[in-house]
Amino acid sequence: MYLAADYTPEFDSFKERLLELAQIRSVAELLRHVVTRLAEPPYVALARIWLVDKGDLCSTCCMRAKCPDQTFCLHLVASAGRPQADVKADWSRLDDEFQRIPLGVGKIGRVAASGQALVVKDVARDPSLLSRRNWATAEDIHGFDAQPIRHKDEILGVLGLFTRIPIPEQGPAWLRIFADHIAVAFVNARAFEENERLRARLELETTYLREEVREAKALGDIIGESANIKQLQRQIEMVAPTDATVPRQ
Repeated sequence: MYLAADYTPEFDSFKERLLELAQIRSVAELLRHVVTRLAEPPYVALARIWLVDKGDLCSTCCMRAKCPDQTFCLHLVASAGRPQADVKADWSRLDDEFQRIPLGVGKIGRVAASGQALVVKDVARDPSLLSRRNWATAEDIHGFDAQPIRHKDEILGVLGLFTRIPIPEQGPAWLRIFADHIAVAFVNARAFEENERLRARLELETTYLREEVREAKALGDIIGESANIKQLQRQIEMVAPTDATVPRQ
């Protein structure tokens, strides 16, 4: 068992990791990086991120009966940790029973629906606070901290941390700061990826239009006289790639 006093300073190290997030431009890489870094301290058992997205596995979801609305739900998108009871277990998998969580259902679902954090500082005081009590006992889980990932007025998802020590006094405050930085980094990475997709599409369109010009030339159209060629040239100018960067959120 880990003692809270021994590892409390580790929570303060979260702030040293915040700058790393701003440098990541891939959403998938960002999410993996976050949970991997959060799971590094020996007192952390499991770190997970769920994001709000459209319902997609409704017909096979084990929580379908509890789901009030199949339009949107929480998708498990990143997971990392160190199993203790079953060392062969893969906690990076995203297809367990909590891969989808209805909004407003269970502790994680309520955090997403309400936008309010949920912190269980010491599970030993009330084991019923965790739904999987046998798992928590086997894995020596003592603390649980779930923070909404919020950007402006939008709840993007939930960051969940299971610890093998009671949650230190300052733990939730630092994890709240971390969740806020995750939200900004996620929005920026998503915007960067969208910008790259648009740039690639524009480059393809430009290549296509230039090929049209070459084919038109081969057919004998005269530059400067053909209205079609002039129109193609104007289109090329409009869709030519620019050096625009992703705006900061």
